[in-house]
Amino acid sequence: MTQLKVGLVSISDRASQGIYQDKGLPSLQEWLEQALIEPFLVETRLIPDEQPLIEQTLKELVDECGCHLVLTTGGTGPAKRDVTPDATLAVADREMPGFGEQMRQISLQFVPTAILSRQVGVIRKESLILNLPGQPKAIKETLEGLKDENGKVIVKGIFAAVPYCLELLSGIYIDTHKSVVDSFRPKKK
Repeated sequence: MTQLKVGLVSISDRASQGIYQDKGLPSLQEWLEQALIEPFLVETRLIPDEQPLIEQTLKELVDECGCHLVLTTGGTGPAKRDVTPDATLAVADREMPGFGEQMRQISLQFVPTAILSRQVGVIRKESLILNLPGQPKAIKETLEGLKDENGKVIVKGIFAAVPYCLELLSGIYIDTHKSVVDSFRPKKK
């Protein structure tokens, strides 16, 4: 059975220069370790907000490293240096608009500025690339959704759809711990 390979990319001018410690990569990796049942391989990159470098990194992770899933964090706002979605769309074969729509829907539960986010989800070859928020708390909420005080899901997180999407794209099968995020697959007829 093929092992899931995940590319994690933190996009930050200041963190890539060592001005402050990157929190995106550790947050993503920790969340995946809690959520996924099967072991997985990880490729990490910490890069500045430079569109050509982001494009090159995404292509490298998919085309050369063979990542089935690439998660980026940072660089999705309206500021001039926020070019992650532009780079992601530039390397895409197809866009998956539902991912961006759902990420904004989740974030709107907390902040009205969520409408300023330009996060996207795309397919490149047989891989899924998703732009996540930059803050660890927002990363977790976006991936697993919003839960009430009893742990009941109020708004589904985007990762509920990721295992089935990856299965459709590349045939890889992964599953999640239901206590973190319940992955959804249509019932077979």
